[in-house]
Amino acid sequence: MAEAVAPRPASTILLLRDSTDAKEIEVFMMVRHYEIDFNSGALVFPGGSVDKGDKEIIAKSELYSGGEGLDEATLSFRIAAIRETFEESGILLARPKGSQALVDAKRASEIEAAHRADLCDGKISFLKVLSDNGMVLALDELVPYAHWITPEGMPKRFDTWFFLAAAPPEQVGAHDGKESTDSIWISPREALEGGESGRFKLPFPTTRNLIRLGKQASVKAALDDSRGKSVVTVTPVMTRNNGGRQLRIPLEAGYDGEVFEVGSVG
Repeated sequence: MAEAVAPRPASTILLLRDSTDAKEIEVFMMVRHYEIDFNSGALVFPGGSVDKGDKEIIAKSELYSGGEGLDEATLSFRIAAIRETFEESGILLARPKGSQALVDAKRASEIEAAHRADLCDGKISFLKVLSDNGMVLALDELVPYAHWITPEGMPKRFDTWFFLAAAPPEQVGAHDGKESTDSIWISPREALEGGESGRFKLPFPTTRNLIRLGKQASVKAALDDSRGKSVVTVTPVMTRNNGGRQLRIPLEAGYDGEVFEVGSVG
């Protein structure tokens, strides 16, 4: 019997903005490179695994705000979420030291141009990027939204926290051309329609979170609705039934159902 694979801690941010006509919410998403070994070619939110450097930042409390009362594991998920989002989109959820306002788009762009490629290539640490540029991570901008753990029996498993955050003003973001090949600001409705038509490949958790997010009319409504809510952990359970496959998730997690048909058994 194969040895059970422990899930790897990971974080994702749903970066939100109101559409120009203010009728729908929009979220930043990227198309994963087709050669990536996890979710290749899929339309996803920026994110990735917690790494050792994220935990090193925890010891430097001057490099983040909004971490009061949070344990080390929770802090590492939040720090990783902001780092991965910066690596994958160039969007930086941070404030200049001593400021109450998020870093402006011009300064964020300068930091991105100077350090993003080296950070992605492991040539510089996120801790050094923050220290050298006088930045403080805005952990308080992240609102916990969902917690998914890859089902047992899968070759790669992730223990992923999803956070909501309002995109910093005028930071529009762009894919890195390596891990992702395209990026887009898109309404949940349009992303889901693309999944139905075959324009986009949407992973199961992404679909569920888009459907849930699409019920919110604005960024403020989405953040207010999730702030302070308890998050129910979702570990989908797969069953085979009449030649097909079903995934079961907890009804109390607040998604659009409990049992989902996910295609025939190959």
